[in-house]
Amino acid sequence: MDLNNIVSQLENTNEEETEKLLLQYNRENSHTFSFDQTEESLRIKLCQGVLSVLGRQVQPSCQKTCLETLRILSRDKRVLGPVATREGMLILGGLARLNPGEEGDENQKNGLEDTQSEEEERVVVEALKCLCNVVYNSPAAQQVCVDVQLAHGLCAILHTARTWHHEVGLFTLRLVFLLSALRPDVRGVFRRELHAVRLLTEVLEFTLDVSWVGPYEAAPPDPQALPMPAENNERTMEALKALFNLTLSDTGGEEDDHQFRIIAAILRHLLMLKTETEDKTEEAHSHAINLLNNLPVSCLDVLIDVPVQGGLEMYSGKNLDAIQMLIDFMAKRMDKGSNYKEGLTPVLSLLTEGSRHHREIRRFIKAQVLPPLKDVKIRPEIGTTTRNKLVRLMTHVDMGVKQTAAEFLFVLCKESVDNLLKYTGYGNAAGLLVARGLLAGGRGETQYSDDEDSDTEEYKSAKPFINPITGHVEEPMPNPIEEMTEEQKEYEAQKLVNMFDKLSRQNVIRPMGVMPDGTLAPLEETLCDPPDDSGSDSD
Repeated sequence: MDLNNIVSQLENTNEEETEKLLLQYNRENSHTFSFDQTEESLRIKLCQGVLSVLGRQVQPSCQKTCLETLRILSRDKRVLGPVATREGMLILGGLARLNPGEEGDENQKNGLEDTQSEEEERVVVEALKCLCNVVYNSPAAQQVCVDVQLAHGLCAILHTARTWHHEVGLFTLRLVFLLSALRPDVRGVFRRELHAVRLLTEVLEFTLDVSWVGPYEAAPPDPQALPMPAENNERTMEALKALFNLTLSDTGGEEDDHQFRIIAAILRHLLMLKTETEDKTEEAHSHAINLLNNLPVSCLDVLIDVPVQGGLEMYSGKNLDAIQMLIDFMAKRMDKGSNYKEGLTPVLSLLTEGSRHHREIRRFIKAQVLPPLKDVKIRPEIGTTTRNKLVRLMTHVDMGVKQTAAEFLFVLCKESVDNLLKYTGYGNAAGLLVARGLLAGGRGETQYSDDEDSDTEEYKSAKPFINPITGHVEEPMPNPIEEMTEEQKEYEAQKLVNMFDKLSRQNVIRPMGVMPDGTLAPLEETLCDPPDDSGSDSD
């Protein structure tokens, strides 16, 4: 249908004809995401015309059709000028029952209680969808949201979570997520003034059907219960994403600590749940792990301070089911072999901090990831075990992935360089040791318990023959200079010296040495800085 014709007719038609006209446009463009730039001015006029209709008292069916048109148009960020105004956002906010700019209004407190029909509910849903698109695509609209205090209206709707229809809740939560992601200044309003962390926690509690049996202990899921419905899972993930934004900076305080522990307990409950598909379960667990990374590490004890029936005496009776779920999640993400930066590093970071601060978590993970060594004939990075895969990641091209994997293994080894080298070899660990200034050996700064790791008899017998660089026992190599004469040996040695000298003078390579503190420095500095022998009694 010709867009120019629609714009011209829209100005001179009644409500029924307007609805019919826009319905046809919606049918033809429902799957359109790329628009003709030559018609940009016409689409701007269409936005203006649709907003003009929405500003009048028209029937819900006409409102819904207009909002569907506006949702299609809002996919094009270049035509949002008329919508990203105070008037435009107030119209959309009013239709979404957010009542922006009317703080304290009774309707704001009642949320959607005055919704009378399914058609009126669809108006609310379409208005929320439009707001999500407009806020995402228009910085000007984001500023208007701040000016008209849209966050207040959103939090008023969060109070009514128990009466939500699915899509109303879903797009309300998505709008909270978008606004808190795109406007860092609004996060403080959400958190400090509107107590949105508590409200979103209550949304999670209700959506996941959490039943409390202790201060920070949720009743375990019924093994015979049906998987979590897809709609509940969708709302859960949107709430988790919003909470992630609001907990990016920790303000501290007893109230926050209590709230964070409640969140940790809910997330533990979520980790034990399954949804209708394995992929959706993994996605929900991924969002839970991201949020757990934002919580203070002291709150992670909530994950294991749950009663357990026997079998875990060696871990002080702690319930490590949730930690096992995290280990399984890590293994799945490593097996995918791609997107390590976003998919794997969050769970590695979480397990690293948990292991660093909670002895039982570290011991439980190490028993699975770094079991006592027996076969040392194969290089540590070769194989299919979790240890093999993590050691391979220590030399990954992505610096973040490389550092996170190395730090995880280092913490499992109680930050002992000798223990780390035993499991990885010097070559794989060199990057971490350089970064931490531990090339000369030693330990990291964290203090760990005194329990010692015992080596297997197989490892003890093979230890003298292990190549410390590669971390395994190598087959004897033939001596390449065995058949050479003394003159040939001298010639090859001089040739090698000349090559190194040339590369050094051309600054292709730079000889380095290790300083007494374990850091690298140019070789001439390490040679010119003899150790202090002032306290020695020798001549």
